[in-house]
Amino acid sequence: MLKHICQLARDAGNHIMKLYFSKKLTYKFYKLDNTPVTNADHEAHEIIYKKLLLITPNIPIVSEEGFYNLKMIKGYKTYWLIDPIDGTKEFLKKNGEFTVNISLIKNGKPTLGVIYVPFSKVLYYSDSKKSWKSINNSYEKEIHVSNSKIPVVVISRSHPDVELNSYLKKLKNYKILKIGSSLKFCLIAEGKAQIYPRFGNTNIWDTAAGSVIVSAAGGQVRTWKGKKLNYLISTSNSFKNSGFCVLSS
Repeated sequence: MLKHICQLARDAGNHIMKLYFSKKLTYKFYKLDNTPVTNADHEAHEIIYKKLLLITPNIPIVSEEGFYNLKMIKGYKTYWLIDPIDGTKEFLKKNGEFTVNISLIKNGKPTLGVIYVPFSKVLYYSDSKKSWKSINNSYEKEIHVSNSKIPVVVISRSHPDVELNSYLKKLKNYKILKIGSSLKFCLIAEGKAQIYPRFGNTNIWDTAAGSVIVSAAGGQVRTWKGKKLNYLISTSNSFKNSGFCVLSS
């Protein structure tokens, strides 16, 4: 299963890169939450959606680019959760910091996670027991979190948190790295960063794959109240996550 999903993420990523290097996008508009969406998002969604139906026809799919009646999907215990392009703003800025996210949710918990970085052809993936990194579909290694005397704090490039400055004042020594998309999870999982504090809103498709990759690599993802992120869909909170912090220990 994991091998199939890894290849699926690569397939979607390859298509995204064709559009990334094209002279212009077919269309771009803004959603109600003022976030951009392009034909690349929708076409990647179609590729992933159709192939997931072939791989697991009996498992429902929830995607950022889908349209859902929350009352109908509230009872999903097992489902695929996908973000065809996490970091559309970075895609539009042409900085390469965007990813394809695919995760399998069971009973409110991510049990499989795949994050593909199309620009660099780097793949991160986990079966919830171990996490790996693959480069250019060949070199592969198991990854682990790593602590540091001067931790690297990764923060969003395009989504500033107003509470972030107060949090950083509590840290004595640290380095800041701004980066887009779920790459922040990946950097912690492979030991290149140690802290990712997030106070602002995120959606469940932004975090599910990254959560399982970090956890299996030895790190942790917790809300500011110390709880795990919950991926059981409810009609009350829609697809929103509460604030959280990703730590290497």
